[in-house]
Amino acid sequence: MTAPIETTPGQAGAQPEAILSGVGRKAIEGRSLGQIAWTRFKRDKVAVAGGIVVICLVLLAVFSKLIEKVFGLDPNEFHQDLVDPNTVAPKGSFGGMSWAHPLGVDPQYGRDLLARIIEGSWVSMLVATGATLLSVIIGVIAGVVAGFYGGWVDSVISRAMDTFLAFPLLLFAISISASLQDGAFGLTGLPLRISVLIFVIGFFNWPYMGRIIRGQTLSLREREFVEAARSLGARGPFILFRELLPNLVAPILVYSTLLIPTNILFEAALSFLGVGIAPPQASWGGMLNSAVDLFYADPQYMVVPGLAIFITVLAFNLLGDGLRDALDPRGK
Repeated sequence: MTAPIETTPGQAGAQPEAILSGVGRKAIEGRSLGQIAWTRFKRDKVAVAGGIVVICLVLLAVFSKLIEKVFGLDPNEFHQDLVDPNTVAPKGSFGGMSWAHPLGVDPQYGRDLLARIIEGSWVSMLVATGATLLSVIIGVIAGVVAGFYGGWVDSVISRAMDTFLAFPLLLFAISISASLQDGAFGLTGLPLRISVLIFVIGFFNWPYMGRIIRGQTLSLREREFVEAARSLGARGPFILFRELLPNLVAPILVYSTLLIPTNILFEAALSFLGVGIAPPQASWGGMLNSAVDLFYADPQYMVVPGLAIFITVLAFNLLGDGLRDALDPRGK
């Protein structure tokens, strides 16, 4: 008489094939919120393409001086022999395109457009990034404080936001930039102009970020984890920095990405109006400004910096939209 086969409680009634089918399989692993967001982001091919372009543009801006040195590019070197003295237009077709000058040369002076685009990239990126960082710092602090404390604090900060939003920003930026061109705060020339642009654009754009963060904070302050922190005796500053801010990282990151292209356009507009980056320093907006008077002589001179601005703004917007869908799928 054979003895009965002993089985464990979990295997009672199970067929041998069913037991063996699970042998060798990997254990199911949980995924963090970051891994889930990254998986969603990778599925959006358009956003991935925008992110790749943004990375290339950032690397181009960071290593612009090194690229110019390695390839012997000089954005301010004149090539008068490449310009027709009668029409001030570049010799040859398509704005003087050649192997030596892939994007052509500018009319009147014959400076290499590729070198000037590379040189202008770091100016636009520095101003846009610095202004965005300033806007984010002021806007996040004001928005979190207003949303969390409410009452008269929220009223004062909200009215300040309304005042800044109603301010004629462009006119004020033009007046400040024009009045500080000779020197201020111990700075002159290009460092002064970049600092003024960062301050003007960043300081007067913070209400957009502040309103978004205020709205997010109003919804978060009623959540269970905030009530739990209060019940354990946590005070306001602890809740702000340890409970609320970590949960605001996603909207801050998304809207910062969307704010950078807006600041790039603002810097280009100020340079186009002649109160931004002054020549001979190359900037995309300054190139568009000088191309207005030379459009009939060489239309491509306006197309090249215009395309640079268009591609940069489009790439940042696509990246921002992809991050928003990945980090907050409910808003898709």
